[in-house]
Amino acid sequence: MKVFAFIFARGGSKGLPRKNEKLLLGKPLLAYSIEIAAKIKSIDKVFVSTEDQKIASIAKKWGANVIKRPKNLAMDNSPEWLAWEHAIDWVEDKGERFDIMISLPATSPLRNENDVMACLQKLDKKTDVVVTITSTTRSPWFNMVREKENGFIELVSKSDKIYTRRQDTPIIYDMTTVAYVTRPKYIKKAKSVFEGKVKGVMIPIERALDIDTDFDFKIAEFLLS
Repeated sequence: MKVFAFIFARGGSKGLPRKNEKLLLGKPLLAYSIEIAAKIKSIDKVFVSTEDQKIASIAKKWGANVIKRPKNLAMDNSPEWLAWEHAIDWVEDKGERFDIMISLPATSPLRNENDVMACLQKLDKKTDVVVTITSTTRSPWFNMVREKENGFIELVSKSDKIYTRRQDTPIIYDMTTVAYVTRPKYIKKAKSVFEGKVKGVMIPIERALDIDTDFDFKIAEFLLS
């Protein structure tokens, strides 16, 4: 059974410009995901999908295969699902066949090998996708709100039951970008993660950081050092 790892790294980023190539303790952020994939014996090949030449050069330097992504699939509003489809088609057009794909976003440099292995092992015959989750301090039934058109605030999720303590609300989790595991055939037939049967792997909060801003980057520097 072949397992291929994919890292989808665009050149553009509004929250933290050029974040995928930004040096984190002297190493490009992208390199952390390439390195962790290379350490997992059950992962046969590592690919980086990008439209950016500099990111492609970094990927090659750190030992990954490069998939040239069309620019229309690397815009701020481009669904990553389409980039997944393109990557699968690109690999298969090269004559490669594989059974499982794992996406390891470059924005989660704090993951470890056990996190990745747990995700791969969770994908069974009855499961379409495995995602990673972590504990959350916010609840849509208690203290998460949205603004209505009239300017007033309301809870994101309403319930017939009135909750006075967050601890009494249903247990929920935050999704993380540590890993996504699925099969090529599912990506080809579906349009989103939750269209199928999904399982989650719990990641400790200290390894679940998703870098999107300069503040996130500083937290990662602090934790890694």
